[in-house]
Amino acid sequence: MHTKLIEVITQYVTLSDQEKVLCTRYLEPISCPKNSVIEEEGKVPMYLYFVVSGFVRLFHYNDKGDEVTTHINCPPGFITSYTHFANQTRAEENVECVTACELLRVSKASLDLLIEQSSAFKDFSIHVFQQSLSYNEKRARELATLTAEQRYLRLMDEYPEVLHHVPMQYIASFLGMNPKSLSRIRKQIIR
Repeated sequence: MHTKLIEVITQYVTLSDQEKVLCTRYLEPISCPKNSVIEEEGKVPMYLYFVVSGFVRLFHYNDKGDEVTTHINCPPGFITSYTHFANQTRAEENVECVTACELLRVSKASLDLLIEQSSAFKDFSIHVFQQSLSYNEKRARELATLTAEQRYLRLMDEYPEVLHHVPMQYIASFLGMNPKSLSRIRKQIIR
């Protein structure tokens, strides 16, 4: 599983053989079944996850008790409640494996040690957090400016694999609409 992570990292920074060993030392491989919540809201996130395979989402409950999906991860990539993980504060969202997943996880303490021991990992870590910030800004802008249909079409174009592996109710929530609206949009597109 570490091979996939090393491939992703080396797209941005060069890793020595020693740094590759550090990667395998600090990032623990785990397998998670479908629908398992691996981090719970109200608790400090224990890990940053690298998704080798499968789909993971972030969600919280609104004031009506409905689930609101705020992020769906496409492999390979990182996911956690970033701000709360970085600051070690109680998360306001859950991290759930939507499908069976193969993950690598690293605790905050281990990530800090890894960054301390490797400038390449420090640089890559900064890159990951910058990407997360950029993604969240883009997502907020799209939710505010695009129509529901435009948001769905963009998801189809940029992340088509999500449509094949993630239940429609999660996709609808992620796109800021109810499942009936998503169903109507999908029917219009098929015509």
